[in-house]
Amino acid sequence: MDAFTEDSSELRTWLTLAGLAGKSETALLDGFCSRALGAGMPIAHAMVLIDTLHPVHEGRAFSWRRRAGQAQTEVIEYGPTSMGQAAENWHRSVLFHLRENGASLFRVRFHAGETADFPDIVRMRGEGMTDVAAMIIRFPRSGTIGEMDALYAFWSADRPEGFEDSQVAALTRLMPTLALAVKCVSLARIAGTLVETYLGHDAGRRVLKGRIRRGVADRIRAVLWYSDLRGFTRITDQSAPEQIIPLLNDYAGAVIPAVYGNGGDVLKLIGDGTLAIFPASPAENACRGAIAAYDDLQQRVIQLNLRRVRDGLPITDVYVGLHIGEVFYGNIGSDERLDFTVVGPAVNEVARIAEMCRSVERNVLLSEALAEAMTRERSRLVSVGRYALRGVGRPQELFTFDPFWTE
Repeated sequence: MDAFTEDSSELRTWLTLAGLAGKSETALLDGFCSRALGAGMPIAHAMVLIDTLHPVHEGRAFSWRRRAGQAQTEVIEYGPTSMGQAAENWHRSVLFHLRENGASLFRVRFHAGETADFPDIVRMRGEGMTDVAAMIIRFPRSGTIGEMDALYAFWSADRPEGFEDSQVAALTRLMPTLALAVKCVSLARIAGTLVETYLGHDAGRRVLKGRIRRGVADRIRAVLWYSDLRGFTRITDQSAPEQIIPLLNDYAGAVIPAVYGNGGDVLKLIGDGTLAIFPASPAENACRGAIAAYDDLQQRVIQLNLRRVRDGLPITDVYVGLHIGEVFYGNIGSDERLDFTVVGPAVNEVARIAEMCRSVERNVLLSEALAEAMTRERSRLVSVGRYALRGVGRPQELFTFDPFWTE
C-alpha cells in the first residue's frame, strides 16, 4: 500500500493551510498533484472545474498535466453553457451525467477493457490515459453563489495498470477538502470581480482593503472625465425599446476600455453618462492619459458606428468634458447603502463642461484649469470662448482640440 492510500492526513492538512493562505487555484492543484504523485498516486492528468459569478465567464477550469517528468498547469475560462454548441457539449459530458443522475463518481478502466461514449472520456483515452475517475462535490443550496453549486474533477492515470481502487477511494475522501480550498479562493475572486465591476477597479480595490466606513474619504487631485451620448433622448424616442440597452452597452464598450486602457478608472455609469478619473500624480501623466483615452475613444466609436450602420442600427457620438481639480474620493451614503465615488465642486463643473459640447458643437471640451496643467499636449488646444457654466460661480475659458493640429 502506498503512502497516498495509507495516510492522506498530511495532504489534507496542506490543502487546508493553502486554502486559508489564499493560494491560487492552480497553486492548489499543482501542490495537491505533486504531493499525491510523490506519495505514490500515479496521476498523469488532473482537471478541476468550478462555476463562478462573472459578467462574461460562467466558470474556470484548472488543468495539471505531467509530461516528460515536468508538471504543467493551465487556466481555462469558459463562457455560458446554456445555448448553442457549448450547451450541446455540456449535455454530452460525463460531468453533466453525474450532475443529473445524483452520482458522485464515474470511473472507466480502459486498461481492463471498459469503455464509455462520453466525448470527454473518449478524448482522454485518445491521449493515452488508462484509467479515468470523474468526480463531483455538490454544495448545499445555502452555500451556492450564482452558478457555483459544485466542484467537478477529472483524475487520470497513464500507467498500464491504472489506479488502484484504494487510491480512487483516497481521492474521494480528499475531494471535500480540495473543494473547500478551491471554493474559498474562488469566492475571494468573485468578491474582487463584483466590487471592481460595480465600483471601478481602484474603488473596488480600496473597498476590499477595508475602506467601507461611511464618511471615510481621501482628498485627491485628479483629471475628471464626464461623457455622454449625443442625441440620446431623440434616439430613445425613435428606436424600439429593445434596442436601447444594446446601444448603451455598445457605446459603453467603447468608452470604458478607452478609459481603463489609458490609466483611468470608471466610477459611475449614469444612464448614458460616464464619470471617470485619472489620478493626478503627477498631473502631466494624468492629462496625457485622459487625452490618450479620448483619442482612443474616437477610433473605437468610428469602428463601432461602421458596424452599427452595417447592421441597420442607429448611431451616435460621444461628448466628453475634461477638467482637473481636487475632489473627495470615498464613501457617501447611509449605513445601509454606500457609494464609493468622487464629490466636490470639480465634479459638478466637469458635468457642466460636457453639457456645453452641445451648445458649441464640439465633441470634447477642456477646462481652463486642465489647459494650464497640460505641457506637451497644450499646443493641440484652441479656445472656443469664455462661458458661464450652470451652477459654477465664475465664467471660464473652454478649449477643444485643433482639428488641423499636427506634431
